[in-house]
Amino acid sequence: MLKKLSIKDQLENLVNLPEKHTYLLAVSGGADSMVLVSLFHNLGLDFEVAHINYKLRGEDSDLDQKVVQDFCEKNHIKFHLYEVSEKDNKPENSIQLWAREIRYHFFKLIQEKENLDFLVTAHHLNDQLETFIINLSKASGITGLSGIPANDNKILRPLLSFSKQEIYAFAKDNNIQYREDASNKKSDYLRNKIRNEIVPKLMETNDHFLENFKKTSSYLNQTKDFVQKQIQEIENNLLIFNKDHKILSKEKLNQESDFVKFEILKKYGFNQEEEIKKIFNAETGSSFFSSNYQLVVNRNELIIINQTDEKENEEEIILMEKFNSNTTDINIDLNDFIPPGTDIEKSFRWCFDAEQIEFPLVLRKKQEGDLFYPLYFSGKKKVSKFFKDEKLSILAKQKIWVLADGNKNVLGVIPYRQDRRFVCTEKTKYTLNLFN
Repeated sequence: MLKKLSIKDQLENLVNLPEKHTYLLAVSGGADSMVLVSLFHNLGLDFEVAHINYKLRGEDSDLDQKVVQDFCEKNHIKFHLYEVSEKDNKPENSIQLWAREIRYHFFKLIQEKENLDFLVTAHHLNDQLETFIINLSKASGITGLSGIPANDNKILRPLLSFSKQEIYAFAKDNNIQYREDASNKKSDYLRNKIRNEIVPKLMETNDHFLENFKKTSSYLNQTKDFVQKQIQEIENNLLIFNKDHKILSKEKLNQESDFVKFEILKKYGFNQEEEIKKIFNAETGSSFFSSNYQLVVNRNELIIINQTDEKENEEEIILMEKFNSNTTDINIDLNDFIPPGTDIEKSFRWCFDAEQIEFPLVLRKKQEGDLFYPLYFSGKKKVSKFFKDEKLSILAKQKIWVLADGNKNVLGVIPYRQDRRFVCTEKTKYTLNLFN
């Protein structure tokens, strides 16, 4: 049965000392979210409320907003409102996905602005059952069948153990005002069809169907946790290197079952069976990309590179904005500029004729079409060809800095070779010394 103490117990299972944290509650005006905000208020927790008016149901949408806003004003709760307008570009299809993106973006902005620890939603046991059925139809594996997590990436769902019937009963017993969304009665979306047509039929098969599903869901989550621990142990045994990038033994992973391959690579966004097959059949140097990772095949290795970290390092680093003719001897120590953890593998010292350089002087990563005139060599060479001639590994190439000027001339490939066009001579008046 849903009551004040039971929701407190659920919160304590999700976070340590819930009274010490701050929360943003997503409140639509329906029974589940209005019960949630009432429970948080009765527990005296530190929270604020966010509501989205999607303007999809005319006056009904405005009345939903009023129920939430009135509750917050009456109980002195900070209320955040987002009203959808033409700038939000409502699509013809995929309304639910569009609405989800809007609300979670809004929630994130509020959390950052107000410095709130957790987002709290009012998902309940019936939502969990609907999600199970949807994922069952998608062959989504044990993770999908485990349903909606109660604590995931600082999103809390303390009502997941309680049925919609229990929520309605609590609202009635405590005189909590709420509004029903009439559009939920229509079966025009998959979730609504499951809710209105399939779930009632399932409930008819067993008086304790929902309670039994709750136990099954708990067993599935325990199984998922156990499997994930085993998968992590297998991955740890496959690790060759794990510092700047993660390197796995391709040979050893290929000996594992398709399930293990899928579970390990899925964590890095490679979750399509056909793509995983291509990874293990690919030639050395082949790259695969997910939203956040690059996977490079290197002989019997799989190199997994976090693209987010790489993008942070891809920005140009300005070493010197402009030339100062008041100084005849300029010294630049690269250790003062490069980000931590990107040490240059060997020491070097180069001398340039500062008057021959078009400033600003910058550090950057290799770009398509880069070429230079290597010192002690005749002619010019593409930087990519230079990498190949030096027999640099894929990882080494990822870490190398290129020195360039304001005209996009490559002045050197650090720390391997300087461009001969800009070196100091007997006639040099202003020297620029670059070293590490």
